[in-house]
Amino acid sequence: MAVAMLLAVLAAALLIFINEVSFNKSTAAAASMQEAQQTRGAIHELVQQMLDAETGQRGYLLTGDPRYLEPYDIAMANIKPNLVKLRLLFTPYPEQLTEFGLLSSHVSSKLAEMDLSVRMRKEGNEDAWKFILTTDVGQEHMDAIREHSTKLSASSISKMERGQVQIRQTLLLSRIGIATMALAGLLAFYLYLLQTKALLASGQREQESLERERDLLESQVRQRTADLAKLATHLQNVREEERGHLARELHDELGSLLTAAKLDVARLKSRLAGNLPEAAERLTHLTSTLNSGIALARRIVEDLRPSSLSHLGLPASLEILTREFAERSGLSITTDLESVDLGGTAQLTVYRMVQESLTNIGKYANANQAEVSLHDFEGYVTVEVKDNGQGFKLGSVGPTSHGLAGMRHRVEAAGGRLTVTSAEGSGTQILAVLPKAS
Repeated sequence: MAVAMLLAVLAAALLIFINEVSFNKSTAAAASMQEAQQTRGAIHELVQQMLDAETGQRGYLLTGDPRYLEPYDIAMANIKPNLVKLRLLFTPYPEQLTEFGLLSSHVSSKLAEMDLSVRMRKEGNEDAWKFILTTDVGQEHMDAIREHSTKLSASSISKMERGQVQIRQTLLLSRIGIATMALAGLLAFYLYLLQTKALLASGQREQESLERERDLLESQVRQRTADLAKLATHLQNVREEERGHLARELHDELGSLLTAAKLDVARLKSRLAGNLPEAAERLTHLTSTLNSGIALARRIVEDLRPSSLSHLGLPASLEILTREFAERSGLSITTDLESVDLGGTAQLTVYRMVQESLTNIGKYANANQAEVSLHDFEGYVTVEVKDNGQGFKLGSVGPTSHGLAGMRHRVEAAGGRLTVTSAEGSGTQILAVLPKAS
């Protein structure tokens, strides 16, 4: 009896010890996981606030609309408290605190860059804020912020995993209690099942929350992309209208002045031809100069707004464009142009695309032959420009290649699709497919 009682007491004491150790470790692991989850959420919130601030800043810089400053100001007001909160969370961990210091430095630099550009925009310093906007400094800081945020989030996830490992260790200790006392083992197993279920439910809820946030962010990105596309289309239309207005002014005003001057010179020449040979020679030179000025004005007017589109149609306009470009550049250009059914805006889109393509060939392709084709199909029209130049790697085209980006935007704004095919040493092919006018 004494031995049995002693064994029972020892078993009970062992079970109590195991339970106490398991409880303490589980509590510490749960607290560590909770802290890691809180840290991860604060990091995600900081990145989102930086994105909101940058979006508001760029919206205000591009449009000048003060309404864009509302999300910018809200994000700027919340970023510093969030940094203080994160610093308190990382203070007990020197390695993570060092990483957070780097993150905080980049955040401060990015905030200073955004604040400077907004102040320059408010003060009307166009050159300053545009220079800041076009530099890569802001992008470098945002990339660094994402990189350090990812590292800190990874450390939080690692802390959660260590907590889970610690919890599993406590469960192993509980199984030892099961071997000594069946009831205690069953109770520990039941608690294990409850705890596992709670963890799975928590993970499921977190996954659903992340999916909702991802869907919301994707929706916002799509909306903002669509808004920027509309703005770019509007600016492009305004630019074409301004070019058309300038072309009309040059044609009506400057053309009339040059023609009147040419007629006056002709009258003077007819009167002075026999009396003053030297004056007649100078008048002949002046007539030649006026003819060159009239030709230059006509070429500038055609570049600004091709009148041949409205008078001769798209095929004839492209024929004139390619012939004049071939004469200027020495390039051999063959054409295969069909009559097509396109609206005025779409015709101008095709004309500008071919014009930009020929300009790129003359500047970069180092080609001696090119081909321009325009074909009519049922329901759509194709435009193709090819050359036998040196070509390029499509992956090397950066964001500063505004020519290709502008062509693609024009074609897509007209409801079409632009495809660029090129390889080093194999020339370049630019193909646009546009829907016919309804």
